[in-house]
Amino acid sequence: MRHLLIICLSFHFIFCCAQSNDTDGFKGFEKIIPQKANKQFQSYFYFYQQNVAMNIYPENDFLKGQIVGRLFGSNTTNTSKSIKALYAEQRLIPFFIYSPQIFDGRATLRASFEIDWTWGDASYGTGGNFGSAISADQVNLQTQNIEAEFIPFKYWTINLGLQRMFDTPHDSYRTLFDKFTQTGYRLAFWGTDGVGVSIRRQTDRHKSKLGMYKLYENNVELNDDVTLYELNHQYAISKLWNLGASIYHVRDYSTGKGGVSILGQGFASQLTNYNGVYHFNLTSDPYKGKVYWAGMYFSRNEDAMHDPWTLSGFLNYNFGNIKQLAPQEPKYKTASTISGLAANLRTAYRFGQTASDAITLDAIVTTGDNDGQDKKYKGVITSNTWGSPGAIFIGTGSYLLFPHGNVVNRFVSAITDLSNMGYGIAGGTINFSKDIIPHKLHSKLGFAAANSMVAPFGGGNFVGWEVNAKIGYDFGAFLTAEIHGANMQLGNFYDSTITRGNNTTRPVNPWLAFACLKWLIF
Repeated sequence: MRHLLIICLSFHFIFCCAQSNDTDGFKGFEKIIPQKANKQFQSYFYFYQQNVAMNIYPENDFLKGQIVGRLFGSNTTNTSKSIKALYAEQRLIPFFIYSPQIFDGRATLRASFEIDWTWGDASYGTGGNFGSAISADQVNLQTQNIEAEFIPFKYWTINLGLQRMFDTPHDSYRTLFDKFTQTGYRLAFWGTDGVGVSIRRQTDRHKSKLGMYKLYENNVELNDDVTLYELNHQYAISKLWNLGASIYHVRDYSTGKGGVSILGQGFASQLTNYNGVYHFNLTSDPYKGKVYWAGMYFSRNEDAMHDPWTLSGFLNYNFGNIKQLAPQEPKYKTASTISGLAANLRTAYRFGQTASDAITLDAIVTTGDNDGQDKKYKGVITSNTWGSPGAIFIGTGSYLLFPHGNVVNRFVSAITDLSNMGYGIAGGTINFSKDIIPHKLHSKLGFAAANSMVAPFGGGNFVGWEVNAKIGYDFGAFLTAEIHGANMQLGNFYDSTITRGNNTTRPVNPWLAFACLKWLIF
């Protein structure tokens, strides 16, 4: 079955590529990095610093560094009327690009790293997300990407190594990041880094991508790996409209070995409760899991250049099964089947002269399941089952109900995963943004709300609603200062002790405010 799948994917990939209309040059690549002629080595840096006030905090004293996952989940995050978290944190992401002249631009080596800390946290130690206490001297460099890119033929690129593993067809290194959060699957299924090989063929009308990634190797001598395969193709029907389709497949034979620290990874790991994804009721016996995602997506005027209206959406169906070794029997039996659907629709209308003068509506619906005993899971699976975070649905404009991207060490929200603990969601956002001074002074007002498709035991369907706002000022090119604020009102979804982390009392409504400085340095 696996060989048949690989053969079918390969034929489909070749067919899509054969149908593309070739044009001269490399016009299909969206170049966003200013380049000087004959410059072999380039470097640029992203600096981010923010000062935060909020009533969200971890109850576990060991979680003072990086906190990721669902609010009120097993990361022990809680809210309080009296306790306020006041802190400053900082991030630097350096990017290095080397393209030797001897290869005439057809071979490029890229490396990017990440240095994060909360001001005053630790010194004279080793480990990521720390290192700014007095005297500093911390070993804290984290590797994001180290990959080589080759261009063997016109329109073709091969990326090899630790690279961006995004669920859109666009070139991961020649596309503005905002485009990833608004088109394709919007990083809601795969929005992280992974090691493997990806092959692209991109022209003016066709964008094809074939990839294989090793999510976890575990024991090299055993068949206990987690592997991802992807095939993604987008066709430009016209200057306005794009249509795409894809199939993804994860083969998980790990039985939860490997993963994030002591949490592990996989269907029944502690990571699921941490990230707010569905936790399968499996034993400790070996299992074999196979999950497929078959989806379609579209976009209209995705660069917002042709007229005031933009539109995008996706439909993604995941299916598969988990088979587990039966006790005292040398055979695998079906422990659970998987069948879930996710749909999204986003539209925006630009009423002014800048891209920030816009009204945006964003809706998301996913199926849910509350019966863990029938061996049939009817909800959504994302890469948050294996990574922390693996999927980042940060393009909605929300801050507390859905996650946002202005973070360093703390990535927490009420719904961090499309599955919403397996209960599913029906929700969305409305955002009104305007440049008070064109291309200089920006403002935004937003609203978000969500319902759970299935009510948890002891609770209701309404997750809550949120209101948020921001104002920002551009001092110059890629140098911006911003002030953000958000408040969320929790719904009866949190009447259940399951959703509030088994706390006996109902949690306090969360709020958040921060001022930040963003600087992209070329």
